[in-house]
Amino acid sequence: MPRQALNRNLAGILLMSVAVLGFSLNDVLGKWLVATYAVAQVLVLRSLAALLVLAPLIAREGAVPLLRPPRPRLQLLRIVCGTLEVACFYWAVSMMPLADTMAFWMATPIFVALGSAVILRERLERKRFAAVVLGFVGVVVALGAGLDNGVLPTLVAIVGMLLYSGYLLTTRELRGTSATVLATYQMGAALILGLVLAPFGWVPVSWVDAGLLMLLGVVGVAAHLAVTRSLALAPAPVVVPWQYAMILWAILFGWLVFDEVPEPGMLLGVAIIIGAGFWLTRLELRGARRR
Repeated sequence: MPRQALNRNLAGILLMSVAVLGFSLNDVLGKWLVATYAVAQVLVLRSLAALLVLAPLIAREGAVPLLRPPRPRLQLLRIVCGTLEVACFYWAVSMMPLADTMAFWMATPIFVALGSAVILRERLERKRFAAVVLGFVGVVVALGAGLDNGVLPTLVAIVGMLLYSGYLLTTRELRGTSATVLATYQMGAALILGLVLAPFGWVPVSWVDAGLLMLLGVVGVAAHLAVTRSLALAPAPVVVPWQYAMILWAILFGWLVFDEVPEPGMLLGVAIIIGAGFWLTRLELRGARRR
């Protein structure tokens, strides 16, 4: 591998690792706050902070890309999936341990691979199909362990994971759109949903917690931008597997902050899901080299 390509790959891995840590800290902070505040309040203040961070980027790109986005119907579907997915995550993490919640989200690459074949009409080879089946086995094992948390939290987590898969598939189809435009629409939609739901459960917010809620948005946007830059520097099969570190951070932070210890069945399901995900990644990388 040429030295320049190696440096770009290492930089991409570093940025993805930083983003994963940022997302993990975001999840811990979100779980801490939804114990006191409604999901709507978290969405409102998180989105306001994120839009403030995005404001200079929006001003630099101008209003035209925002007012005339390509493929508006697909943009709307992406916004709906992304906004409801965030709400489902905060709802699920308020009812079940952080690591258990993240275990379901780790199955996303499996469903994205399946969705790419069924919806995007991409070819699903036998080995990739076998990896998808193995991932489903991991989901079933994790699902069996997750039912100890109750039916409602498990269903919310499954719906959230499916919505996130739809969000990634639509984002993949809109990859030619500016990252600033995609992030702005996403945060704006979350703000609107939060404002609609806020009157039904608004709790007075202290200045300290308001600052933490705003920090939630800042860290989230920074992590998203780091992911975007990571994928610009290095191929997706090189950097995407590093996202699986989120489950390790979730287990560590869940234990340190919330005194949560995942069950053996959940850990087994996570291990199977991660193994299937790495297998898919290896197949994708091998296919890219052949092409």
